[in-house]
Amino acid sequence: MHTHSVEPWTHDHVFLGHQHLHNERRTWLVVAITAIMMVGEIVAGSYFGSMALLADGWHMATHAAALGIAAAAYLFARRQARNSRFSFGTGKFGDLAAFSSAIILAMIAVQIAYESAIRLFHPVPIAYGEAILVAALGLGVNLVSAWLLRDTHDHDHHGHGHSHGQHHHRDNNIRAAYVHVLADAATSILAIVALVAAMLAQWVWADPAVGIVGSLVIAGWAYGLIRDSGAVLLDASCDKDIETVIRDRLETKGDRVTDLHLWQVGPGHRAAVISIVSDNPLPPATYKRRLRGLRGLSHVTVEVEMCPDPSHAVQQSN
Repeated sequence: MHTHSVEPWTHDHVFLGHQHLHNERRTWLVVAITAIMMVGEIVAGSYFGSMALLADGWHMATHAAALGIAAAAYLFARRQARNSRFSFGTGKFGDLAAFSSAIILAMIAVQIAYESAIRLFHPVPIAYGEAILVAALGLGVNLVSAWLLRDTHDHDHHGHGHSHGQHHHRDNNIRAAYVHVLADAATSILAIVALVAAMLAQWVWADPAVGIVGSLVIAGWAYGLIRDSGAVLLDASCDKDIETVIRDRLETKGDRVTDLHLWQVGPGHRAAVISIVSDNPLPPATYKRRLRGLRGLSHVTVEVEMCPDPSHAVQQSN
């Protein structure tokens, strides 16, 4: 929350999501579960000479690394939340982590597509029983992890259901962690279906074909994460509906909003810089009071200028 300091003329810039600590704890728990599964598969694969176990173990390692990035971002953002070096707080660290995780997810999709394409044209012998067992183990771990993260993901997504621009309240960091786990679970499900079909019907092409389909799905999720987290990092205008409400509340009695910048500074937090031209300018605090009650509007700066010619204000607004 955006809280005031002891001095009435100063304030802090803590723009963390209201579920920040809860999301952090759940993410660290999923990191631990994924890491344990990863180590178990690598050790078992080395001991039993199973390439399937080894391959899945190292595949889990990439997801553990991505989830670790998400957890570390929560930790750093929380500990540095009041560090004055960050002009608008550390609320965007989650989006930076989400963007990085999305890049990793896209690389995984490319790797899966590449390996699947090779195996489509150059089939290799598959130990179906062992491969299905590995996929089932991975699926179990990912379903547990998805359940843990879905609790926070849904809570964060629906927590502001009655506000404007609901999707702009989304915590992209927890969303990225959730998508990583979901992608792994989807890959495991598709692999099990393909392996069973290949084993029963001798469709050797089924496994790599499903791998290509899975890579396209994962790439789509990665693109969505890159688009949404990138927009936050680049301070894209975050909510046209809120901009309209701001103008409606401020443009009264001939006052005109000549410049309006609205951007996201953290999950559920927006900042606004507003310039107003008026024939009878009021103190900035008066205009700020008109914006009270707009959920998610956490930091507002208002600049007011005198307009000697009333028609000039109208002209600037067009």
